[in-house]
Amino acid sequence: MPTRKQMERLAAAVGKKAPGVPGLAPDDGLPPEYWRALLEDPRADRGLPDLGSSGRLLRLSQIPEHLLRVACRRCGRTVEIQKVDAARLYGSDAIWRDVGQRLLDNTCSQRTGRHEEDGCWPSFD
Repeated sequence: MPTRKQMERLAAAVGKKAPGVPGLAPDDGLPPEYWRALLEDPRADRGLPDLGSSGRLLRLSQIPEHLLRVACRRCGRTVEIQKVDAARLYGSDAIWRDVGQRLLDNTCSQRTGRHEEDGCWPSFD
């Protein structure tokens, strides 16, 4: 615990500090340093958003793997399909997330009759 003199010295030092620089107003322009840092970021040149390791937002024609696998987090079932077969059935422009969801839903065993609870919960591998 500080002594009374130490506390008085600390209190006197707090009053002498200069006020901080005020922040930007909502209608103020952003400083050039901000834009420079934003444009120099190596991620700025990427055309695609971060798709994650699963590539679930890729179209079938963009996926490099030949065997596609989707698992259900709810019932533990796994469905595999070759990319060629998936493209033949759903089209090469189909999005892998939608194709995987359809593959699981076509053979889903978790049917309760309620829309909110029906269906599988996909996990893309």
